[in-house]
Amino acid sequence: MSYDADLEHKFSLLTVDETRDPMVIEGYASLFNQCDQGGDIVQRGAYAASLARLASKGQQIKMLWQHDPTQPIGVWEEVREDNNGLYVKGRLLENVARAHEAAALIQAGAIDGLSIGYRTVKSTKNDKGQRLLAELELWEVSLVTFPMLPSARVAAKAEDRTDARHWRALAEMLRSAAKDMARF
Repeated sequence: MSYDADLEHKFSLLTVDETRDPMVIEGYASLFNQCDQGGDIVQRGAYAASLARLASKGQQIKMLWQHDPTQPIGVWEEVREDNNGLYVKGRLLENVARAHEAAALIQAGAIDGLSIGYRTVKSTKNDKGQRLLAELELWEVSLVTFPMLPSARVAAKAEDRTDARHWRALAEMLRSAAKDMARF
């Protein structure tokens, strides 16, 4: 599989269980039926065909640092859809310097984002103008600084998942910054 610079990206937040090995990460790279900051809604089953194709070829979804194809930092050992979204679990590689940096940043809370690199296969628009993503060709899941879907992330130790005010405020700040940047 060659890297395509025209891939689309969706961002989610990563969470960490501090009681585990810091090189093991897990969480949701995408959540179903939630509108992200780009106005897209991933529908249940959107990844099924892509995951089946990859499995039939013995291929895996790549774990990258900040969507950089020259910086693989680990392996996703489990990538699957469930009722909530696209769940991923993997490990950062012990012999990769950037992976150790990523683990330290995750543990400190400086990095908590996941982002998918994909190509849209099937989509429609709803009456609000939002894109409903029905089928996606998944290429990679990256650890990133700024996620687009703040509600999807890796589970943190003792984190209150019901308090999303912080993430909504951050999402609004990022939307505002993106609008400001688009004017230039």
